[in-house]
Amino acid sequence: MLDALGIVNIEDNDVKVYGLQDYRPLSAISIFGRYRLIDFTLSNYTNSEISEIHVYCKEKPRSLVEHLGTGLHYNINSKKGKLKILFGEDYSSKLYNTDIENFIRNMVYIEECDKEYVVLAPTYMVYRTNFKDVLNSHIESGNDISVLYKSVDSAKDEFIGCDCLTFNKDKRIIGIEKNRGRYKSRIISLEAYVMKRELFIQLVKDAAKVSSLYWFKDILNDSLDKYKVGGYSVKNNVSCINNIKAYYDTNMKYCSKAGVGLLRNDSWPIHTMTNDSAPTVYGENSKIKNCIIANGCKIDGTVENCVVGRNVTIKKGAVVKDCVLLHNVTVNEDVTIERIIVDKGAIISNVKELICKEEIPAYVKRRDRI
Repeated sequence: MLDALGIVNIEDNDVKVYGLQDYRPLSAISIFGRYRLIDFTLSNYTNSEISEIHVYCKEKPRSLVEHLGTGLHYNINSKKGKLKILFGEDYSSKLYNTDIENFIRNMVYIEECDKEYVVLAPTYMVYRTNFKDVLNSHIESGNDISVLYKSVDSAKDEFIGCDCLTFNKDKRIIGIEKNRGRYKSRIISLEAYVMKRELFIQLVKDAAKVSSLYWFKDILNDSLDKYKVGGYSVKNNVSCINNIKAYYDTNMKYCSKAGVGLLRNDSWPIHTMTNDSAPTVYGENSKIKNCIIANGCKIDGTVENCVVGRNVTIKKGAVVKDCVLLHNVTVNEDVTIERIIVDKGAIISNVKELICKEEIPAYVKRRDRI
């Protein structure tokens, strides 16, 4: 087992997936039909043999707690490892609900841990990486802190609002700033960090003394001159889901055969809660093209370039294009929808055409009836 405590961090207040976050924490948002965002972070941890994991929840914990369960479906064995779900308290303002405040309130669990290192990562950055390799590289480099990053050529359109890193000739991080979309090529911080546990505790306590509104990345920026902070480049594909359009675009990217190839890797499985519902039934009128479709669905219409969650019903004559449908959605007969995100349990029946031509896709609320 890796000698590291894995911490699943909360997202900052600039990450806003409107609509979907009204009903669940970001980490519990459904993606690719059958997964939740947290599945990718936890799978990175457990596939890397990190056995002790703390999951922080910012708000609305019910769906996250139900999904995580005991952690057995992530291969977290209760005899060898631990999964703790940790909550913040009630706050007078969302401004005060920072990761630093959450760490301080749950510091006893971090201090009681006997792991030498800490691996800290959020859930809105979706990628695969082996933290065993990251930790080994961190130790060999002699860094006090290692920051995971991705070099991109799409920074004008993607990763807006994310942190960008500046390195000196010694490959040491000397600056952190926001990506405002001014430049095409940037080095994007994945806000994932590796360091010794004692240093992590010290930085958290230092941040709490500086400001009640500080996040961990703020104290990291303040400490660039004090500690040796280096980077670890992630070579695999990275998707940043920090707004509703990014969520939609990420789902759409994996609808093609090439996209599914990026998503699947037998040597690095994505663990999630399994569902024993029946296979999807395709009616004689169904026409399917470039879709990810989960189990338990009943489809008798036309579906193109869509991500379809479990137990979705698409009836005869319905046309669904470029959409993301979450679990238990119903699209009735002769209804056409295009470029829509439909939340869990919604029914589209009384309008015959619902088409969004805007850059940002339209959103249908959870259990709504249209």
